[in-house]
Amino acid sequence: MKRFILILICVVLLATGVKAQDNYEIQVYGSATVDSGRTMVELHSNYTANGFKTVMDGQLPDNHEVHETVEITHGWTPWFETGFYFFNSIGSEGRTAYVGSHIRPRFAAPLSWNWPIGASISTEFGFQKQAFSNNTCTLEIRPIADKKWNKIYISVNPTLDKSFAGPDENRGFIFSPNVKGSYDVTKVVALGLEYYGSTGPFFNYDPFQKQMQQLFVATDLNTSPDWEFNGGVGYGFTSGTEKAIFKIIIGRIF
Repeated sequence: MKRFILILICVVLLATGVKAQDNYEIQVYGSATVDSGRTMVELHSNYTANGFKTVMDGQLPDNHEVHETVEITHGWTPWFETGFYFFNSIGSEGRTAYVGSHIRPRFAAPLSWNWPIGASISTEFGFQKQAFSNNTCTLEIRPIADKKWNKIYISVNPTLDKSFAGPDENRGFIFSPNVKGSYDVTKVVALGLEYYGSTGPFFNYDPFQKQMQQLFVATDLNTSPDWEFNGGVGYGFTSGTEKAIFKIIIGRIF
């Protein structure tokens, strides 16, 4: 346990000081893809308990708003899958609406390569309505590396975001790292921390308070290979981040 805590602190410190994911899908990815011929359906439910309370540049506030995202992922081969996202918002004052959709192909390093770590890369492209995201057309490139040591699990996602329409379209690629560390308390329950951040463009970083810096305390339940459960509560450390978000992910493989 002490070794796990030391590793996790080191990883988070390396990432800290470097925009978290939009709070429709709050997840640090593992490297494995969905098995060939199978389909996973996930529901991401996120409630912003303490978020932005005013309209900013035409974007609606998200305080006391529920985000429901349906994710459907199909495995085509042992090393390739495609995911589809449907983002939805539920809230008062015109904030209940379909928000947008993304498509996400992902390639993984085959097990036959015998790499010492799990590795994959996803590219996520899509659109969002301007009332819910100032950047309405975006691309995400997400390398993924993870490793399990007995009861300890670490995953690192050094993500790059690019806007093609909106205030960030001329800012280049924005660094948005995500890091997860967990420890198997039992065969079913794993407890850990998840970090989500964003610095702004490389070598032209935003002031710290305008960056997005967020840390979640999270739980994973491993009840069956066909089921997924992840839940947690997150706190934002800067004025550019929602202060409190609750999240639940429930998934089923068919």
